[in-house]
Amino acid sequence: MGYTGERVRMWRPASVMVLLMGLTGCSGFLVPAGEGEREPTPSVQAATPPSVMPPPAVDVPARSPDPSPTPSPTGDCPAPGTVVTMGEVQAVMMSRAVVLTLTNCGSKPYRVDGYPSVQVLGEDGERLPVKVNPGGSMFGHDKGPEARTLKPGATVRSMLAWVSTQEGGELVMADALELAAAPDSGARVYRLEGHDIRYMDELNMTAWRAELPE
Repeated sequence: MGYTGERVRMWRPASVMVLLMGLTGCSGFLVPAGEGEREPTPSVQAATPPSVMPPPAVDVPARSPDPSPTPSPTGDCPAPGTVVTMGEVQAVMMSRAVVLTLTNCGSKPYRVDGYPSVQVLGEDGERLPVKVNPGGSMFGHDKGPEARTLKPGATVRSMLAWVSTQEGGELVMADALELAAAPDSGARVYRLEGHDIRYMDELNMTAWRAELPE
């Protein structure tokens, strides 16, 4: 199923900000453009809202890039032997981010060198026009790819952050994220129901690394 403009739910800034004030208790949550590479303020500690839990995941079999993903369960370890999980929502001031963890759940070594594959999905599983950029955020700098060979059971991590741009005005409301170790790897779909992170301008992600960015 390809993307069609009729399926994208666009929200005007005024109505979105009213909704976000009710959800987050503040005037917004997106990171202003230009703050992607600044160190977080030392006195501000990341906090995970106790009421926000990671959404359930649905496995998607490995496939070539296609605009119409069709989620279907394939077990605990999809091909080619890797699984990407999404952690709890982290909140710092008006910003949101989640930690992505890639685990070699197979029986053979797995080489990783790059960034996660992240696709934003609508209510019918169609891909939405939300940019996903390699880059840092106020949650940490992106140090770029680091080639590693993961033994069975080994992990690497990435930070996925919600950001805003100067051109952004209207937000897209998403229903899920499709996550994979790489574009040609088996994916999982994580539902975003009940989270203020459903409202998106753009996303920034750091490269797969053994340690999270600082």
